[in-house]
Amino acid sequence: MTRFIHDKFSKDYLEELLKEGWLSGVHFLPDALRTPIVAIHQLPQTPETLWLRLLGRGSVQSQAIVELQALPLNYPYQKATLELVYNLRENLRVNQELEEDDRELIMRLEPLYQRDREQAVSGEQRLIIRQLNRRIGEINASLIEGIKGLSIEQLENLGEALLDFSSVADLETWLNQQ
Repeated sequence: MTRFIHDKFSKDYLEELLKEGWLSGVHFLPDALRTPIVAIHQLPQTPETLWLRLLGRGSVQSQAIVELQALPLNYPYQKATLELVYNLRENLRVNQELEEDDRELIMRLEPLYQRDREQAVSGEQRLIIRQLNRRIGEINASLIEGIKGLSIEQLENLGEALLDFSSVADLETWLNQQ
């Protein structure tokens, strides 16, 4: 499957990558058009090409999804690739007349999206608990459980509200109003 892409990369940059050998699936239109054609199925299986291969179809896309799922959580390309994938996911969801391949892609990406979202919420919870412990002293387990039950929007609101807290009672009052 070949897809057209228009990107911020200059022809010179892409040609340099081509010389390095990892962008073998790129073909250039005449200079006046300033557009490369990427033959996704011809790209080498490297982390640098992962986000492009996710745009492919069939076995190319399936392999790229497997690679994305297997990346360690702290891998440098994972965050950037996931961000691009989530944008793609949202763009595909807006389209009411999705092709079967696109519906399948969304379903396969959903676990990655949920895992990343859960990590983000967990990180925000830990940050707010640390801030509360510093601001009003050590908070007990029941309050921590109350914080862990908050939505992302509520966590963001708590992150702002805690700046005005002076005691544990302030936190308890805030949680009871949620």
